[in-house]
Amino acid sequence: MKAVVLNCTLKPSPQPSNTGALADVVASYLRDDDVDVATFRLADLNLPPGVETDMGDGDDWPRVHDAILAAEILVIASPTWVGRPSSLAQRALERLDAMISETDDTGRPVAYGRVAGVVVTGNEDGAHHVIAELAGGMVDIGFTIPAQAWTYWHLGPGPGPDYLDDTKGHEWAHSTGRTMAANLVAVARALAESPLPAPS
Repeated sequence: MKAVVLNCTLKPSPQPSNTGALADVVASYLRDDDVDVATFRLADLNLPPGVETDMGDGDDWPRVHDAILAAEILVIASPTWVGRPSSLAQRALERLDAMISETDDTGRPVAYGRVAGVVVTGNEDGAHHVIAELAGGMVDIGFTIPAQAWTYWHLGPGPGPDYLDDTKGHEWAHSTGRTMAANLVAVARALAESPLPAPS
């Protein structure tokens, strides 16, 4: 089984990424369950705006798209900015939108049979809102969202330390991430055994 993690931090490499650090915890739990995990840090890629799979010369999205199609699990990891997903998380949803019109040999949208989850970090409120926006978008595209397919780390309203600066709340975020990984794998396996039907 394979998984793809989209790290939607606004910080390009080699800057430390709080979002990437928590996403790596979930990825480690997935690997413990024999899942091969590939991570893309979107800030390091050229991703033109648009709702097509390939926006032309220099577009890095096609290789991300190919990796998602080769995987059973997708995780979108986003920081919270002004109470919302990052602009790169929104960009990812917009580029994923092209998959709605892409079908497999049975006529099903290519996202069918794939599961998705969300990781969120920030030092302000808004984690559940970010989870709802990203999960809702992925459901529209055709992904299945298992129960409790998310984890987050937030310190509450206002400025404060980042995930990498403070261990407060890590135990909860990590145990929730462990449940998230287990549920993603369980539902992915169930869908492999009993696929969703093509839309009528």
